[in-house]
Amino acid sequence: MTKVFINGEFINQEDAKVSYEDRGYVFGDGIYEYIRAYDGKLFTVTEHFERFVRSAGELQIDLDYTVEELIDIVRQLLKVNEIKSGGVYIQATRGVAPREHSFPTPEVKPVLMAFAKSYDRPYEDLKNGINAVTVEDIRWLRCDIKSLNLLGNVLAKEYAVKYNASEAIQHRGETVTEGASSNVYAIKDGKIYTHPVNNCILNGITRKVIKWISEDYDLPFIEETFNVEFLKKADEIIISSTSAEVMPVVKLDGETVGDGNIGPVTRKLQEGFDKYIETKSN
Repeated sequence: MTKVFINGEFINQEDAKVSYEDRGYVFGDGIYEYIRAYDGKLFTVTEHFERFVRSAGELQIDLDYTVEELIDIVRQLLKVNEIKSGGVYIQATRGVAPREHSFPTPEVKPVLMAFAKSYDRPYEDLKNGINAVTVEDIRWLRCDIKSLNLLGNVLAKEYAVKYNASEAIQHRGETVTEGASSNVYAIKDGKIYTHPVNNCILNGITRKVIKWISEDYDLPFIEETFNVEFLKKADEIIISSTSAEVMPVVKLDGETVGDGNIGPVTRKLQEGFDKYIETKSN
């Protein structure tokens, strides 16, 4: 029987309910994280929950949970659902209150919910690469907060699906920001370029791992903006996320990236990522 965590309890999935007045439901007033599990161990879980707590602080949501307590919850969730390879989704909303745009007064208790699912690594795509398209970035200006407000991302992803692509790479004007559900990197002359950490992108946990790998292998990791033209002339393109890992992009807007093969820098990063799975999972 699949178990879901809601506010301190592990309950059967079919008994999990959300109030029609939950502010996450009516306003998208909340935050979330998605954490990967490899062989029953959580990958970079501390980094994920440090970001979760930061996002809560930016939205003035008082979680009343420590990072260690949150880690314990998702570990228990993996255990009760007997999940080895998969992931855990966890979200917190501001809570349940009558529908008013301003924060509830007095404050209400946040609703913390989490569920887990099993799935394998995307081996085939990691080996052969994926197709991507470019699309204008129409999202709000606090993309650094991992909030429940994902409609812009949803529309971008649906655009990608219509063009038989796995990801939509977004740009504000001509400046490339990130994917609909990933960070984006252009690799040119052995150097890795990616958008700097600011309000326009999410500081991805896998992005952090890629930065660590770059330092390990002495690969230049350049955090500066670049435009769509630069991206399309890249030798290699990758995207990264918790579920996609270090994913090569072999076609962009229907055009072949580089020589169409998985490049040497991408392979180095994938090799390094496999090593970090061993050292950063617990």
